[in-house]
Amino acid sequence: MAFYRKLGRDSSARRALFRSIVTSFFQHGRIETTEAKAKEISGIAEKLITLAKRGDLHARRQVLAFLMDEEVTKKLFDTIAPKYADRQGGYTRILKLGPRRGDAAPMSILELV
Repeated sequence: MAFYRKLGRDSSARRALFRSIVTSFFQHGRIETTEAKAKEISGIAEKLITLAKRGDLHARRQVLAFLMDEEVTKKLFDTIAPKYADRQGGYTRILKLGPRRGDAAPMSILELV
């Protein structure tokens, strides 16, 4: 039994969605999305930041394989990861916003701490 959110997509569409959202999340530092997506993406982002903190070539290649933009990977390794050098996890924060106007989906902001 799967314990993750399927978000109404098959596995490849879900992976593509996560890759694009995480890429733009690191690009902008914060992102507004649905609560379910924010919760899933927060875990992925934490793992990528932990990889970036290692800072070796293998970690960089692993991150690059997931993120869609080389510039964002560079930013993650050069500016974002060093900020959390002395922090043991908990790099992201989810702020709840309330329902979306069109379909009343619960919205939230995911941001870097």
